[in-house]
Amino acid sequence: MIRLHRITEGVDIPLEYRGTPIGLLLEYHNLNKPFQTYSTAQLLIGMCMDNRKHLQIPDNFAFIIRSGGANLRYSEFKVSYAIAVGGVQCIALIGHTQCGMVNLVARKQQFVQGLVDNAGWNAERAEEHFHHFAPMFEIGNEIDFVLNEVRRLRVRYPRVMVAPMIYRVEDNRLYLIRETQEGGS
Repeated sequence: MIRLHRITEGVDIPLEYRGTPIGLLLEYHNLNKPFQTYSTAQLLIGMCMDNRKHLQIPDNFAFIIRSGGANLRYSEFKVSYAIAVGGVQCIALIGHTQCGMVNLVARKQQFVQGLVDNAGWNAERAEEHFHHFAPMFEIGNEIDFVLNEVRRLRVRYPRVMVAPMIYRVEDNRLYLIRETQEGGS
C-alpha cells in the first residue's frame, strides 16, 4: 500500500487540502472532528455503491454519487449539476479495497445465475447483458482507476479541486492516493 497516504492526525493532511472541504472530509471521517452545521453542500463525493462503506460526515456536507467502482463516467451530468447549480468547487473521488468491479469476468457465472435466480431472467439474456455492460464497468485496479478518473475530471472541470482517495474496508479509513510513486505508508 505504498501508494496510499495515511491520515492519522491533522499534520498528515497535505497543505493543498488543509482548510478545504477535502481536508474537512478527512478530518470528519478519520480524525473524528466534531460536526459543524451545513445548509449547503461543500463538495461532491463520488464513491462506490458497495454497502461496506459509510462515511462519518455531517448532514448536508456533501452531494454523494454512488456508482459501481466510483465510476463517474456515466454520471457526468450529475457532476456538472453539483458544480453548476450546487456550487461545489471540490470533488473527492473515493475508490475502495476489495471492489467488486475489479475482475468482473471472474464473477460472470455468479452474475448470470443471480439474474436467473433473483430476477427471473433466462440464462442467455443474462449472459448477453453481462457481455454488453461488463466492459463499461470493469475498473481494473482500484488505485489506477481512481487516478485515471481524477485526471479525466480535472481536464473536464479545470477550476475544481479533485482529490483521489481509497476507502480501506479493512480499517474503515480514508487514504489519499499518492499521485507519484514516491513515499511510504
